[in-house]
Amino acid sequence: MSTKDTEFSLEAVPQSNRKSFWNILVVMVSLSFFSASMWSGGTLGQGLSFWNFILIVLCGNLILGLYTGALAYISAKTGLSTHLLARYAFGEKGSYLTSFLLAATQVAWFGVGLAMFAVPVSMATGINVYILIGVFGIAMTISSIFGLKALAILGFISVPTITIFGSYSMTNAIDSMGGMEALMAYEPSQAMSISLALTICVGSFISAGTLTPDFTRFAKSPKSAVSSAVIAFFIGNSLMFLFGAIGAMAFGVADVSEVMMLQGLMIPAIIVLGLNIWTTNDSALYASGLGFANIFKLPKKQIVVVNGILGTLSAMWLYNNFVDFLTLLGSALPSIGAIILADYFIVRKREYQAFSTTKFKAVNPIALFAWLCGIILANFVPGIPPLNALIGTSVIYIITMKLASYRQTVSVKNPINREEEIVRDY
Repeated sequence: MSTKDTEFSLEAVPQSNRKSFWNILVVMVSLSFFSASMWSGGTLGQGLSFWNFILIVLCGNLILGLYTGALAYISAKTGLSTHLLARYAFGEKGSYLTSFLLAATQVAWFGVGLAMFAVPVSMATGINVYILIGVFGIAMTISSIFGLKALAILGFISVPTITIFGSYSMTNAIDSMGGMEALMAYEPSQAMSISLALTICVGSFISAGTLTPDFTRFAKSPKSAVSSAVIAFFIGNSLMFLFGAIGAMAFGVADVSEVMMLQGLMIPAIIVLGLNIWTTNDSALYASGLGFANIFKLPKKQIVVVNGILGTLSAMWLYNNFVDFLTLLGSALPSIGAIILADYFIVRKREYQAFSTTKFKAVNPIALFAWLCGIILANFVPGIPPLNALIGTSVIYIITMKLASYRQTVSVKNPINREEEIVRDY
């Protein structure tokens, strides 16, 4: 029996194992089909006019597209996941901290997602909520074991299904408002500020977007990876926001599955909700497996099973107690992506030595310092928190790394002249 890790959890994905553009695109679009984006869209729909909503979604998804597109470029160039890329900036042991945060957050969201599906379905059908959590927790875990191939198959099923049913429901919702003219003239009873709206739009997915390299490392080329990430956000995420906003404007409800139940479409509603949660949860388990594999050096498949069991057993407890905490924890994740981007594009000038031959530092304290500063900037400085974290963390990391490099340069008393003595140490 072969023990080869076909998901390349602890190494670069070789070119011979890369996937087509359409495979990567459908995985990224299904990743962007996220229930939280619908709820965020509903919040925007209740606080913005229709045209202001369109403007915010376009601007927000442009920011998300640029962020995830840049991460996708690095992953396709190197073939590495977010967790392995973090070793270059944070050091090998330092990357364990970022991997733990990223992976633990995804396991928790897996459990929350299960409950988000089971609770409304239980209320609609009368089936015991714990039976639903158990059955679907097992099913989602099994499908996630098969990695990117299963994610692509699930995406090819879920993306068109959710799009068709969701669009049909949205069309009915618009008709119930009085048609397109009424939609265009819609004004909220209480207006929301543009800065808050942009914060909601960008913040809804930027944490999950940090894990983009886990999926786009399989792209055949950087162009394919960047295109799939950018298109996914301008199509998938925008569609989720639109579903949520129209539902909120028409019925005061953001989740398209709830809107469909109000419209008497119970079976399509369950299908849409199930596929929506399934695509998100499979991606979450997959990413969490890669994160813990970086720490414990175990096969991803084994870790996925353990994570799936933990998420399933704790689903209702997480749902009732930890959603706000997970949202707060999510503010710590964008700074990780910012440091990876700053390290690759600015500090290292797009020159990463091959992963298999690189000698990593144990910990880079500068990266940890910049990361902590990013969390502070996101939570306590006025402005748009995700942008505060991205820009502030990047600037602090670049300046501090440059200063540290200058200090090392001026303190060298006996420079090495022979090229063969130079060892790259990240």
